[in-house]
Amino acid sequence: MTPISTTPPADTQDATACDHSEHGYISDKARYLARLKRIEGQARGIHRMVDDEQYCIDILTQISALTSSLQGVAVGLLEDHLRHCVVDAARVGGDVAEEKLREASQAIGRLVR
Repeated sequence: MTPISTTPPADTQDATACDHSEHGYISDKARYLARLKRIEGQARGIHRMVDDEQYCIDILTQISALTSSLQGVAVGLLEDHLRHCVVDAARVGGDVAEEKLREASQAIGRLVR
């Protein structure tokens, strides 16, 4: 899959600031980092479980929890992107809005696979 260029035309850079300096998740950055740190700990725990030859079903249960945690982060980031970048681009309209909608649709497609 070829990535979509996120470099906006010169006359629309203000409307797509999330591509360059401020992302929609910035206000929740600390919360995301804390969640990712917990996820990192979950992954290390699963590694230990395999290393310690724990029961398969117990490992699968932990993998399911880890997957759910990652999906929660992904959905939160997607929501922040929609509320910030896509809404800003929609205000500008035209090609900028179309590109952000296409980008968001592709991200949703990757999440639901």
